[in-house]
Amino acid sequence: MPQISRDELLAGLPPVPTVSAADVVAAQQAAAGSHPVYVVLDDDPTGTQSISNLPVLTSWDEEDFAWVFGTGAPAVYVMTNSRSLAPADAVQVNREAVDAALAAAKAANIEVAFVSRSDSTLRGHFPLEPDTIARCLRESAGVEVDGIVIVPAFGDAGRITVHGTHYAGNPTDGYLPVGETEFARDASFGYTASALADWVEEKSGGERSAADVLVLDIETLRTDPQGTLELLRSATGAQPIAVDIVEEEDLRQLSLALIKAEEAGSHFIYRVGPPFMRARLGQEVHAPLTPAEINAARGERPVAPGGLVVVGSHVGLTTRQLNGLRERQHPLELEIDVAQVIDDDAREAHLSNLIDQAVDELSRADVIVRTSRTLVTGADAADSLAISRRVSAAVVTVVQGIIARILPRFVIAKGGITSSDVASKGLEIGRAIALGPMLPGIVSLWLAQDGPAAGVPYVVFPGNVGGDDSLAEVADKLKQ
Repeated sequence: MPQISRDELLAGLPPVPTVSAADVVAAQQAAAGSHPVYVVLDDDPTGTQSISNLPVLTSWDEEDFAWVFGTGAPAVYVMTNSRSLAPADAVQVNREAVDAALAAAKAANIEVAFVSRSDSTLRGHFPLEPDTIARCLRESAGVEVDGIVIVPAFGDAGRITVHGTHYAGNPTDGYLPVGETEFARDASFGYTASALADWVEEKSGGERSAADVLVLDIETLRTDPQGTLELLRSATGAQPIAVDIVEEEDLRQLSLALIKAEEAGSHFIYRVGPPFMRARLGQEVHAPLTPAEINAARGERPVAPGGLVVVGSHVGLTTRQLNGLRERQHPLELEIDVAQVIDDDAREAHLSNLIDQAVDELSRADVIVRTSRTLVTGADAADSLAISRRVSAAVVTVVQGIIARILPRFVIAKGGITSSDVASKGLEIGRAIALGPMLPGIVSLWLAQDGPAAGVPYVVFPGNVGGDDSLAEVADKLKQ
């Protein structure tokens, strides 16, 4: 299918609204009632790439939330890593996190609201996760959810929604309906629909009809604030609401309407891409972190000359970015061979050898540890997830073995599931602060507050964002 130019796709749309981050902050402050802390249940760690200076949890006990609520932060990102889990396990972690957050909020006498952050290319457990949150709120807090607001748009990464259809691409090459892209062929979360209403029907197995999905079109959003409010207020029974979004200002315009709808009594759960919370909180778009800012955030611990780059994502963009890093820096590459990882007889010796080589090279230069570039899938979605979990466990073993013997100058994890496992298990980060983006609007840098790598810059780099040279650019900045 030929790609659609941006000019063609956006032809005839009303002008972009003039609304600032400060306008959102002022509207929230003026709203009657309490101002909730947003608990963002992130199905992999990449959702933090659009926000700055917010706490991150990789565990979700009640005391973890008590720590967050004690900081006064307006939101917290909870790394459930549920995109890597089977459906039943995804339900469990969402329930655990919601129940713990509600208990801690009650003890602290604060209000919380819930965000189900997922992939801007529509991969993940939907509608299972927002439905689970809705059930928990009903059972534990007596709250009935009126609408599930679906906002996958991520303009910084080329994902926009126009006239109810979600697109992926970029201004240079053009856009495709997301159902025509490689992301829709995901082995675990594949789909065919590009219109969000049809996608809801497809992913719900027909339990939710496309006709029952409310679609907030961009013309209404940009030109009719009252019509926007009325549509949001009309939602009942956890009704899906799909929203057109192109620009950051559209997200802010939506935020103003949501503030009014919630002030009037509506209760929403949000199923969103990365930039939604930036706009909803009234955060400015943070400029990419500079080498000076990164170095100021480092701890005082001595580190090795080399940095560690861990690559688990298999999408085509990641492979191209890996090629760009090879061409620019020529680092040592170590491959976690999937065939040996799933062979119980070969696994231990294979991983031990990789650790030895990495430790030796990090004393001189950067090291790439990557999984095999040929994606190994199972007989069905569940089997594919089981293989992915086994490979992820191997990645964790290698990272743990390296960190136990040498502290890299930095760690970059490429891919959502990889980033989560490296953070929570490989580096044993329980609590962190997401400082800001490494590239414009994308790729987050965390500073661990605990664990063996505290003070070492940790970069969460999604598999499906950036250009072909982005990985090399981030590595270059971290070396300065």
